[in-house]
Amino acid sequence: MGNSLRQSAAWLHTWSGLVVGWVLFFVFVTGTAGYFQPEITRWMRPEQVDPRPMELRAADVQGMAQRALLRLEQKAPQAASWSITLPHYAQGTRSWQGLSIRWQHMPEPGHEFGLSLSEKLDPETGAALAPEPEPRATAGGFGLYRMHYALHYLPYLWAIRIVGVCTMLMLLAIITGVITHKKIFKDFFTFRPGKGQRSWLDAHNAISVMALPFFLMITYSGLVFLMFAYMPAGRDLLYGSDKETRSGFYEELFDDEHKHAAIGMPAAALAPLITQAHAAWGPGQLASITVERHEGEPAEIILARPPQQKLDIWTADTLRFDADTSAPLPPEPRAGGSAVLTQAVVLNLHEGHFASIWGRWLYFIAGLLGCAMIGTGLVLWTVKRRRQHLAAGLEGAEQFGLRLVENLNVATIAGLPLAVAGYFWANRLLPLDMADRAAWELHSLFALWLGTLFFAMARPLARAWIELLWAGCAAYALVPLVNALTTDRHLGRSLAEAWQGGDWVFAGFDLCMLALALVLATMARKVQRRLAPKPALGPQGMAAPAGEAA
Repeated sequence: MGNSLRQSAAWLHTWSGLVVGWVLFFVFVTGTAGYFQPEITRWMRPEQVDPRPMELRAADVQGMAQRALLRLEQKAPQAASWSITLPHYAQGTRSWQGLSIRWQHMPEPGHEFGLSLSEKLDPETGAALAPEPEPRATAGGFGLYRMHYALHYLPYLWAIRIVGVCTMLMLLAIITGVITHKKIFKDFFTFRPGKGQRSWLDAHNAISVMALPFFLMITYSGLVFLMFAYMPAGRDLLYGSDKETRSGFYEELFDDEHKHAAIGMPAAALAPLITQAHAAWGPGQLASITVERHEGEPAEIILARPPQQKLDIWTADTLRFDADTSAPLPPEPRAGGSAVLTQAVVLNLHEGHFASIWGRWLYFIAGLLGCAMIGTGLVLWTVKRRRQHLAAGLEGAEQFGLRLVENLNVATIAGLPLAVAGYFWANRLLPLDMADRAAWELHSLFALWLGTLFFAMARPLARAWIELLWAGCAAYALVPLVNALTTDRHLGRSLAEAWQGGDWVFAGFDLCMLALALVLATMARKVQRRLAPKPALGPQGMAAPAGEAA
């Protein structure tokens, strides 16, 4: 381990990174894809038709709201709550929402909540729209995002604990890495290509320093917002460890003891309230209208604005009014106080909900740098050990262990990107009426990933690297072609629509696939040149004949 602090930190940095490096690479790849989760889901549902953006005046909104209210009275005259979702751009799904209603029935005896139902309405007439054909079943972007903390094929609690241990070790590796490199910022500007182990170390250092604040934030925040899963003792000591008694903690934290009472058509007119909301927030900034009543209190009308791009994602701008008199009501106190606010900020920093499109791209690039940091660290370990083993002439178990790590590196660093491309292929090629289709998309990813491990074990190491990187390049480059052959959302059409003012989701996805193919092609070329056998030099400095060089 070493006698000095720096030597001890170097030992800890090496082994804490290696032991969990493959899991962390998987977490970073799937988590990075999660920053564009809604966009990936939309691409994987090409049949889905989203509502078109509308320019809304206050009078238009007033008419839609009144028609929706009449529809709610017709469908559920004695409900626990009514809710009207007005046409607006939803930041969470990054898509345009149409007019819809939702109502919750009063709970049956012995039940805490009643049945909740919804309808989509025609904005012109207020009539219920016929159900649209269901788009293809798919795990979508959420399938990738969920795997970065819940893994797959494992019970949820086991999965988040495994990821938590790996995250803690990564945080330890980051801190010890800073301690180890006393000239860390000087190393950031140093890169010596073609130097083998030295080049891998330079690349690892440069990438690590480039996004060091992001790596610290993403690992620490990942631990904090799941802290009750990792350290439940404080909560369980006060509230109990079983599900029934633990619910008291959340009721007290979120002040969730109010029970709903039945409501009816409010006496207050909606039009003046909508006018006030437009005056306060501007046109197109009214997202929903809710009518509800708690036991022992008068019914109220709540007008809500779409969530804004800010760190405090749980703060929704609302206006509250008495449902009978239209009198303004004070804002509701924040549930949970500063504790919930802090958790919301930490969660938002981790998942980037507050970020604009450019902020999400910055998160995405930082996530790719995280993949590169972990990948270069894993390769650096094997390059260093391979040199030591060759110099010492080690064989047997030592060589087997090193070869196993090298195979895992190939299957993880080169094989996992190929498997993710296979996930997108499966979305387009699996039969639309296939049972458990969404699950089989994920099965395809893991089956292909496992296949890359067997491939790496069966091939010479250098050839496995080169062939899997080229295979990944081809898989991503052909995604737009497979998309064009199986849907009408080909790149030419999506580019034309985007250029005419439409959204860039389909065009952007296909272009990203081509960009990833270019990255993998560059990696394959560099590895191919690096690992190509070099001709031996003869006595006069000339290349020796092929047999002699070999």
